Amino acid sequence: MSLTTQLAKIQKDLKVHKGQFNKFGNYKYRSCEDILEALKPLLNGLIITISDEIINIGDRFYVKATATISDGADAITTTSYAREEETKKGMDGAQVTGSASSYARKYALNGLFGIDDTKDSDTTNKHGKEETKVRGIDDLTARCKALSNQLTDETLKAKVLISITKAKTEKELQRIYDKLKVVA
Repeated sequence: MSLTTQLAKIQKDLKVHKGQFNKFGNYKYRSCEDILEALKPLLNGLIITISDEIINIGDRFYVKATATISDGADAITTTSYAREEETKKGMDGAQVTGSASSYARKYALNGLFGIDDTKDSDTTNKHGKEETKVRGIDDLTARCKALSNQLTDETLKAKVLISITKAKTEKELQRIYDKLKVVA
């Protein structure tokens, strides 16, 4: 069975629930560790590696995370970027870099395994109950990042990431998302 076929099966079977909770933002999320825990039973001899590289774009530093799945002969890779904050209250420099690394790794895995930040169909099916809106800046940001992970041109991908980071309104993010849907 080809690596692409095996990856497609994993993408179909992989379910990663949002098991973490952010009290400050009052939302559920999944971590890199949650993804890896759900993924490992589905690998069937395939190998996953995740690596980081610190890159400088303009006057900012980014963590470029690369997630790779391999069968020993062939490999499929995705990358994701996360910007380091210059300072973050309560964190030293190593913790700031570690936080950016975790974020970039999670989105590299999201891209490789087709994980999005929408709710599972079972939880969005209200069975006649009142429908609630889930969209917003955080949702659009995650969707833009997931689509940008599909870009193959690293320079374009970095520019898109910068545009996503600089976007201040939902309308700006929606424009980026609409453009990404066309090219990704």
